[in-house]
Amino acid sequence: MKQFSNIGILTSGGDSPGMNAAIRAIVRTSIYHQIIPYGILRGYQGMIEGEIQELKTTSVSNIIQRGGTILKTARSKEFMTKDGMEKAYQQLMKNNIQALILIGGDGTFRGAVDFFSSYKIPAIGLPGTIDNDLFGTDFTIGFDTAVNTAVNAIDKIRDTAEAHDRLFLVEVMGRDAGYIALHSGIACGAEHIFIPEQKEKLNEILSSIQDDQRRKKMTSIIVVAEGDEFGGALELQKIIAKELPQLDTRVTILGHIQRGGSPSCNDRMLASRLGHAAVEALLAGRTQEMIGIVNGKIHYTPFTSCVKLHSPLPVDLLEMIHVLAK
Repeated sequence: MKQFSNIGILTSGGDSPGMNAAIRAIVRTSIYHQIIPYGILRGYQGMIEGEIQELKTTSVSNIIQRGGTILKTARSKEFMTKDGMEKAYQQLMKNNIQALILIGGDGTFRGAVDFFSSYKIPAIGLPGTIDNDLFGTDFTIGFDTAVNTAVNAIDKIRDTAEAHDRLFLVEVMGRDAGYIALHSGIACGAEHIFIPEQKEKLNEILSSIQDDQRRKKMTSIIVVAEGDEFGGALELQKIIAKELPQLDTRVTILGHIQRGGSPSCNDRMLASRLGHAAVEALLAGRTQEMIGIVNGKIHYTPFTSCVKLHSPLPVDLLEMIHVLAK
C-alpha cells in the first residue's frame, strides 16, 4: 500500500446533494489511515489561489444531512490555462498535498485529464452531479435527491392541473442529458417527456393531446428537459399555444430547487461508500480514475474514458414512455 501524509479534497462544477456526505467519508477514512485531509475551497479556482485548510473530524460533524458543499464550488477559466495550472501545482506543493480526491462532473474530470498529464499527482474522482450522465457508474451523487425533488413538485402540480383542467409543461434540469426528465416523468405518469437524446414527432404529440381531449382526459403533464430540441418548456408552450389555442396551458420551471435540499438516503449511502473507497483506492496505488457503482459493486473508470464516453439512456425506459402514456 502507498503511504500519504496529506491529501487534498475539492468539489467542482455544479453542486449536488450528497457532496457533504462524500467529504465526510473521505475525511474520516483519511484520518483513520493517519492521513491529514485538506479541504480546497472553491474547486480549481481555490487551488490556484491557495484556499487550502486542514479538515478534522469535527470539521465534518453534522454535515451528512446537508445539501450543497461545505467546500464551496466554482468554475475556473484560469485553470484551463497553462499559467493557471502551474499556479495550482505550486499551491499544492506549498501545502505538501501529495494526492487529490475530486468530486464533480464531466467538467471536473476534463480539467483533471489536462492537469494530471503535466503534473503527476495521484488523483481519484467521485461522480458528483445531479444529471447522472457520467460514464462508469449506474448513479451519480445527487441524482436520486434531484429526481425525488422533481417528483414531489410534479405531483403537486398535477393536483392543481386537475382542478383547472390544464396542460402543464414542467421543465427540469438536463441541458445535455435527460435522466431527470425520464425518471421523474415516468414516476409521475407524465403523458409526454421531452429529452435531448431523443427527437419527438411534434405532430404526433399534438394529435395525442387532441385525442386525450376527445376522450375527456382534460389534464396532461409534459415533462421537458431544459436542453430538449425545442429549447425548453417556454419555447414548447409557444408552439402548442399556436397549434392548440383552445388549451389552457401553463409552464413551471423547477430550476435550482433540484440542486438543493437534504440528500436522500440513497445519495448519503452512495456518497459515503464512494468517499471511503476513494481513499482506499489511493492507498492501493490507483490514480487518474473515477470511482462509481456498477451493478452494486465498486467500479473504476479512467478519467479519459469519463470525458470521452457518455452514459446512454436505458432503451427499455425510452420504449416504455409511449406505452404507459396511452
